[in-house]
Amino acid sequence: MQIPLLGGITSDANADWRSSLSINLIPVPKDTGPSKGYFRFAPGLTQFASGPGIDRGAINWNDLCYRVMGGQLARVNADGTATNIGAISGTGGAILDYGPVYLLIVSDNKAWLYNGASLVQITDVDLGNVIDGLWVDGYYLFTDGTALIVTELTDPFAIDPLKYGSSEADPDRIKGLLKYRGEVYAFNRYTTEAFENVGGAGFPFRRIESAMMMKGCVGPQAKTLFAESFAWLGSGRNEPCSVYVASGGAPMKIATREVEKRLKAYTEAQLATAVLEARADELHQHLLVHLPGETLVYDAAASVAAEQPIWFFLSTGVVGVNAYRARNFVWCYGKWLCGDTQDGRVGYVNEAVCTQYEAIAGWQFDTLMVYNEGNGATVWSLELVGTTGHAPGTDDPTVFHSYTVDGLNWSLERTARMGSAGQTAQRVVWRRCGRVQHVRGERFRGANKTPISWSRLEAKMEPLSG
Repeated sequence: MQIPLLGGITSDANADWRSSLSINLIPVPKDTGPSKGYFRFAPGLTQFASGPGIDRGAINWNDLCYRVMGGQLARVNADGTATNIGAISGTGGAILDYGPVYLLIVSDNKAWLYNGASLVQITDVDLGNVIDGLWVDGYYLFTDGTALIVTELTDPFAIDPLKYGSSEADPDRIKGLLKYRGEVYAFNRYTTEAFENVGGAGFPFRRIESAMMMKGCVGPQAKTLFAESFAWLGSGRNEPCSVYVASGGAPMKIATREVEKRLKAYTEAQLATAVLEARADELHQHLLVHLPGETLVYDAAASVAAEQPIWFFLSTGVVGVNAYRARNFVWCYGKWLCGDTQDGRVGYVNEAVCTQYEAIAGWQFDTLMVYNEGNGATVWSLELVGTTGHAPGTDDPTVFHSYTVDGLNWSLERTARMGSAGQTAQRVVWRRCGRVQHVRGERFRGANKTPISWSRLEAKMEPLSG
């Protein structure tokens, strides 16, 4: 019998069934022949350049990659070198946006403008302690959490306090700003309001009353443009946090129950540091939700094809779910460049490897529970069908298998060979795999440097007599 690969199930200490998301394996709902969907390995990371510190934000401006790294604004050049431009204070996330003349950087409650030659801080006292900013229609627009603040059209370094605006349909603080199709969205904590440019002598933006949404955002970097729309992490009043996309002018929840349960494990202060970013490539539309201890990924294109939300983990480390070290992806020089949360390197997404800077990134997936209508069965063999024989060098990688009869406790692991380089006909088989008494789930994981895709799990079972 065939056991479906996509959509694992486990249980927890509260006697609840939980969805099990794959780790460093991307679910692909595509008919391969052996199955209607398969797992492919998450692309690895290879070093491209070295910068002055841990990455805090990035952008492609005028076909060049700029990153805030450590305490510096740096330009990462096409030849893999990095040039320090000037000091940017702070240690947390930095927000960058581009205009026709200046690159904007917001960090440490301050703002800077860079024109390609000089980096200058906006020192007008009327700016206040800004937490987010963007360029729109000739203005640089900021928020300090209370007001909407615009620079003068003729002088981007000047602020007129008589031209402050507000987002106050609900008395919640502003958490961030986003520009979409020429309109500005002010993300408050529990509501989101849209503004359009109408000009005039005062604050030049007017609220679009019909575009207000009753879901807000939790932090300045917890929103991003995504899939021809935008996505954010937040909630309405008196609700736990979830993940939403704007659909037809209304918030649409894309988080599953499992994702929301994981979000509940973090405090409001921790969620406020979350970073959302999008990466579209090879028909995938990935939304990366970077949390303090993990990175959850939603695939919009795969979700449409599968007719259900597709989520998985990207992780750094050999075993289990860990924080993913890559941040702030920018398409530049024909590569997806990324910063790092551990050191000052700049990497790029490398489809040819599954390692992260030559270090092993373990993968794992669980299956649905097998239920033989209450009858017991002997499991004579399990076979994973995949793209074997791609081991680098002289490696002879193995796959670890274990099983559970309650979704909570797992058996001892057994290994099977994946095949060394060139052994593309290698069959990954376990024999004499125990019994099914009532229900049973399977777990498979790897800890090696071998790229692999898995398309089918075949079980040979014999019902028990009586």
